[in-house]
This record gives sequence, C-alpha cells and structure tokens, in this order.
Amino acid sequence: MRFEFATASRIVFGPGTLAEIGTAARGFGGHALVVTGRDPGRAEPLLGLLRSAGLATTVTAVAHEPSIEDIDRGVAVARAAGADFVIGFGGGSALDAAKAIAALLTNGGALLDYLEVVGSAQPLARPAAPLIAIPTTAGTGAEVTRNAVLSSPAHRVKVSLRSPHLLPRLALVDPQLTHALPPALTASTGLDALTQLIEPYVSCRANPLSDALCVDGIRRAARSLRRAVEEGHHAAAREDMALASLFGGLALANSGLGAVHGFAAPLGGRFDAPHGAVCAALLPHVMKANVRALRDRSPSASALPRFDEVARLLTGRPQAEAADGLRWIRELVGDLKIPPLSSYGMTAADIPELVTAAAKASSMQANPIPLTTGELTEILAAAL
Repeated sequence: MRFEFATASRIVFGPGTLAEIGTAARGFGGHALVVTGRDPGRAEPLLGLLRSAGLATTVTAVAHEPSIEDIDRGVAVARAAGADFVIGFGGGSALDAAKAIAALLTNGGALLDYLEVVGSAQPLARPAAPLIAIPTTAGTGAEVTRNAVLSSPAHRVKVSLRSPHLLPRLALVDPQLTHALPPALTASTGLDALTQLIEPYVSCRANPLSDALCVDGIRRAARSLRRAVEEGHHAAAREDMALASLFGGLALANSGLGAVHGFAAPLGGRFDAPHGAVCAALLPHVMKANVRALRDRSPSASALPRFDEVARLLTGRPQAEAADGLRWIRELVGDLKIPPLSSYGMTAADIPELVTAAAKASSMQANPIPLTTGELTEILAAAL
C-alpha cells in the first residue's frame, strides 16, 4: 500500500472562529486582498476584524464562477494596492479565485501558461502568495483543495489551475457563516458536499485516510442536510454540513472524484448552471450507471461493496444495499427540488459533445470503472 495525503498548512474549525482571524492573519503580511462573492457587504465583519488588527485591506468581488478575466483583474488590483497576501471569503467561486490570484502574484507569465486543457499546463515554479481560505457555504471544500476551477468563455469549458502551491496556508471554517444561506443554495451546495464524499470513497484512487473522512462525512450529511435546508439556523446541522464539506475537500484532493464531476466541468462551461446543482442532478444517475457497470464488467471490484456501504451510511440500516442508497439519493434530490439539466438550456442535441468532453476530464479518470460512450449518454439523457 502506498498513498500520499496533502492539505492546507493549518485548519481551524469551529463556531465563532472568524473572531480569531485578526491574530492569525498578522503573520501573513500587512495588506490583504480580500476576494469575495457577488456581495462584498457580507465580508464587512471580516474586514472590521482585519482593520482592528492593524491590517490594510483591498476588496475585489467575483460575481459568478470565476473566469480567466476575473483572475487577471484580481491580480492587477492586488498589485496596484500593494497587497502581500490574499484572503478568500465566500463560496467555492471566491475561494478558487483567491487561490488563482495568489498563484499569479508570485509566478510570471499569463494564466493560460498554467491552465489544463486550454493552456500549456506548465507547473507553478514558485509558491503562491500567502493565502487564507474562509468558506461561507458548505459544499465545495475548496478551502483544502490544490486546484482552482476557472471558466474560459472563449473555449466554453471549465478548467483547472492545479498545483500543490495552491493549498492555503490557513483554512478557517466557521459554521456560523453558513447560517444565513437560503434553502435552495443550502440544498445544492450540500448535495455537492455529499457527492464529494461519495465519489472519493468509491474512487479507484481511494485510500484509508480519505476513506475515514468520507465515512464520517457521509454519515453527517445524511443526518443533517435536510435539516440544514429546512432549519437554516440549526447549529448542529450547519456544523455537520460544514464538516462534511471540509472532509469532502480533503478526500477529493487526495483520492480524486468521478463521473459526476467529469460531466460538471464541460456542463458548467457551456451553460449558466451552478456547479452544486449540476452535481446534484447528475449524482443518482451516475451512481446507478456505476453500480450496473461494475456488476456487468467487474463484479469482483472492491468498489462494488463500497456502494453497499454508502447505502448503509445514508439510510442508517445495517442491511441496506446499493439499490437502497440509490433510492435514498433519488428521493432526497426530488424532495430538495433540484432542477433537471434541461432547466439550464441543455437539450438532447448537446449530449454527444458533452460526452466527448467529459470523457477527457481529469475527474473522470478516478471513476471506479471506465464508462462507455453509451453509458455516459444514458446518464445525461436521464438527467435532462
């Protein structure tokens, strides 16, 4: 057995831990570029704490999933302000933008020099500028991953900037920051977190360390996702989901993902569709296809009994099997009113192009079994 595990230099988790940011940030520099989501006003408590600690701040907002242009703009803002470290404060988009900006601040050249698929995929030669990641949603786990997902409108695709240098120096996870999330966003991000626990657990790259995180994370998401959607200020449910998201980020960064995220990259590049909602719409259909393919072509694969274990974790029933887990996921997706892919403008005519693009996605390489073109086509057709 051989595996590696890498993550953020330091992780601080707990309700109210945002209050510690002033002391923590003083060790990173004197001027922070704070990267937020579309509403910079949500970062006012953070900015106040930083200013009280004697730190200068400059804010840049990312109003949507980050593009190459957003990163170029953020780097220019940081350099003009003289910022010497970066804080990402928001959902996955803000955190990914912050990671990419921090990387470009210390590495020469253009962003396309380092991007996968559409660029040259050159390795980052230097460590990124010091980075603190503070998530305000419970879904992506981007505070502990080594990649930044960016959109390239010109290529109609989402691609990754990927490097160990992108791992934050500090991940500060305060579940209280998620209490005000609306139900629909709680549902889609929460299902993204659940997907990012299930996929690494059944991945062909799974390892014992990520397994332990996935098992505990799936159990937490199963018992708390509905409650977090229905009772946004339920502290225990929000804490469970923040941990589930953190564990999913740790797991995916070290064990990979699968077909759900293999599809999510080209879908997100072609349609104005939130990443979490896309993953939620795909999850039950990908799980069904994987179980069937494993039974048909690789019945002795270690991933197959793992789908039974996922079912037991989701349902809480010791005798549950894969079919019970699939049923549980389908019911949850329906109850949380996750829209089909057609609601974002996708039609059956788009399927062949999306299948071709997804088959080349890096996430697809960790799927528990290679899926055929026919199987990938069936997944998208079912998710329409």
